[in-house]
Amino acid sequence: MSTFTKREIKNTFLEMLEEMPLNQITVKALVEKCGINRNSFYYHYQDIPALIEEIVTEVADEIISSYSSIDSMQTGLKAVLDFVSTKRKAILHIFNSVNRDIFERDLWKVCEYVVIQYLKPILSLGHLSDFDQEIIIKFYKCECFGFAMDWLNNGMEEDSQTQIDHFCEFHTRVFEQLLL
Repeated sequence: MSTFTKREIKNTFLEMLEEMPLNQITVKALVEKCGINRNSFYYHYQDIPALIEEIVTEVADEIISSYSSIDSMQTGLKAVLDFVSTKRKAILHIFNSVNRDIFERDLWKVCEYVVIQYLKPILSLGHLSDFDQEIIIKFYKCECFGFAMDWLNNGMEEDSQTQIDHFCEFHTRVFEQLLL
């Protein structure tokens, strides 16, 4: 029953978040729509931000586990945008709320994972020091994060695949020059 209740709370919350901004969702409205009492909600979650944190972390972990290997920057950025694209309106409502930091932390986690998965095998073949490799990983993580944040700031409206392809083509040329 407890697992069912948590899943129902999450699903109902996400449905509500697809329909309205986060600041309009209250625990009272959530439990009423869910058909449970307040105590059941508070048994599982301290508050709405704790619920958001669990949902976003679960989605980030699912995206990471679904990409066990990253063979290109395109694949890596697609993984990041998959994370951002899940429940588009809900993500935008979280992104535009005071709870944005929860989302950003897990977006960093996804970006770091995809960049490391992609770059570690390539960097290990080169002549770069460990410090230089760390700097390159940080640079690409920031690029990946910035790309996703810019897309979010623009309401996820642009043709992201065309931009990803062009971005990755450019960075491949830069990266090849770096390893020479």
